[in-house]
Amino acid sequence: MTNAAKHLTNGGRELIAFRVGDQEFCVNIMAVREIRGWTPATPMPHAPAYVLGVINLRGAVLPIVDFSARLGMKAAEPTVRHVIIVAQVKSRVVGLLVDAVSDILTVSDRDIQPTPDIASDFERSFARGVLAIEGRMICLVELDSVFPSEEREAA
Repeated sequence: MTNAAKHLTNGGRELIAFRVGDQEFCVNIMAVREIRGWTPATPMPHAPAYVLGVINLRGAVLPIVDFSARLGMKAAEPTVRHVIIVAQVKSRVVGLLVDAVSDILTVSDRDIQPTPDIASDFERSFARGVLAIEGRMICLVELDSVFPSEEREAA
């Protein structure tokens, strides 16, 4: 058994780390379906400001979300250097526009520190903790908390 496999069976988890602006975030690797280059999206009328539009992903319509704007940061201006993380969020698949994917991390639960009390309620709603790795501070994001439930959207 490899060290990574031992780590995962002992309460560890694998995460994908990515950059948005000057900050780093990570999500559970099991939520990620693929990582692809930026493709211009077709805007959708009446979509929330953080939804850039939709793209055709092998015959399926995929909504593209500006992850920076969704987190309340400055909206991204997509370039060919940006990437789309195709992820499963609850029962749907979405594309997350990020600046770059930086790492695949294997961490244990004890490596994840609690979100500081100074964080806003919005940040605490999606941040599941903070990782201090190699001098970097990486926010662990729970994607299910970043996007409203389908029931609330329909209301």
